[in-house]
Amino acid sequence: MSSRSRATWPLIAVFTAGYLASYLLPTIVGRLGSGLGLSPAEAGLAGSVLLLCSAGAGLVLASHVDRIGPQRVARAGLLLAFAGYGTAATTACLPLVIAAAAVGGVGSGAATAVAAGGIAGLPDPHRASATGLLTVSATAGALYLVLPQFGGGHRTPFAAIALVAALVWPATGRLGGACPHTPAPGAGRGRIPHLRSGAVLAGAMLCWAMAQNSLWGVSSRIGQDQAGLSEVTVGAIFAMSLGAGLIGVAGAGALGSRLGRALPIGGGTVVISACIALSSSASGLASFASGEILWNTFYPVVLSYLIGLAASLDPRGRWAVLVGSASSIGVACGPVAGSLLAARTGFPLMGGVLCALLLLLAIPLTAVALHTSGRPVLPGSVRRRGGAPAAVVAGSLGAVAAGVPQLGAPELVVTEIALDPPPRRKYWLTGGVQPRSRSSSKSYASTSAK
Repeated sequence: MSSRSRATWPLIAVFTAGYLASYLLPTIVGRLGSGLGLSPAEAGLAGSVLLLCSAGAGLVLASHVDRIGPQRVARAGLLLAFAGYGTAATTACLPLVIAAAAVGGVGSGAATAVAAGGIAGLPDPHRASATGLLTVSATAGALYLVLPQFGGGHRTPFAAIALVAALVWPATGRLGGACPHTPAPGAGRGRIPHLRSGAVLAGAMLCWAMAQNSLWGVSSRIGQDQAGLSEVTVGAIFAMSLGAGLIGVAGAGALGSRLGRALPIGGGTVVISACIALSSSASGLASFASGEILWNTFYPVVLSYLIGLAASLDPRGRWAVLVGSASSIGVACGPVAGSLLAARTGFPLMGGVLCALLLLLAIPLTAVALHTSGRPVLPGSVRRRGGAPAAVVAGSLGAVAAGVPQLGAPELVVTEIALDPPPRRKYWLTGGVQPRSRSSSKSYASTSAK
């Protein structure tokens, strides 16, 4: 195993443990309602509390992971996740379940902060984030197939998340005391770079994630109440959907940055909006399965490019953590927003509202992707052999900490500096021929940045 793989796979494991709770959100919300007698809105609020705690932990730890140490933060987060979710799985007391789930959410947020910051510091953050989404999708898909076999109630999903946290614990020993790809001294210090683009991306991601999880949080109810399907059938559809997501993420990883980021993000968001409209208006097996499978095929693809975009804004990973935390806040607000919209307007109209919101969000997300990696090259930019601008090459590869100049690099000007002529000397070559001396002054070219 190469050194790069040894540095990457522990981050992928921690990423999986941190993200798993949000992927299992539909079954958590549904089983809190059926197992503890909560209304849909109350169950959605309980799920939102869990995810809000996760987002809050990510925001607090965004700029402190390097100072504390990734290994310490990851181990503390996994310990809290195991204790919190494990306690929630062993009790039926509603206040204790909510409090324990909140503690587990803090642990998930800490693990996610470590993984997001570490992935942002890797040479290829897009490929690493795609691999992480591939792993968490595979884990969640397997659990959607297995959990119905253990009966209903809220205990099994919480126990499954706690078990994954325990299994990931040994991987933290490979994290070491610092991120695997530490930027050069002085890099990233001071003001966070790309402040305006990062703020727009974070705000848009909050709304983007809220729209996604407004439907995801009530998808189980749509399948059972509106489409008339059983819990086992709905679970099988979710597993197939996440399996399709695996194909999508694998395709995104193979595609890389060949299409840039703007097209996958903007075009993918438009496709997702159409899938949400289809799924929310489903009245049978075919329409519900089609909407969910298509939706979950494109959702992780767009998410992987968004994570890569956030990682490219700052080599230290601060924007990756902040944007991820903003996304977690949107995820947390999703179940409540979806439940309230569905209760007031019904599932089809709720889907129409979410579809319109996503179409609007595609504009700023695409603009940020174009602004940070697709701006026109300024006159005089550094060019490589063959005339290809080095800045375009760097942007197309999605390099986070590449040593090539970025877009808008200063023009290099050749300046002539006159020097005194060297002393006249006679040199005798083999054969006895005496060369003529040169009295003219030589000029030496040096380069200086304008």
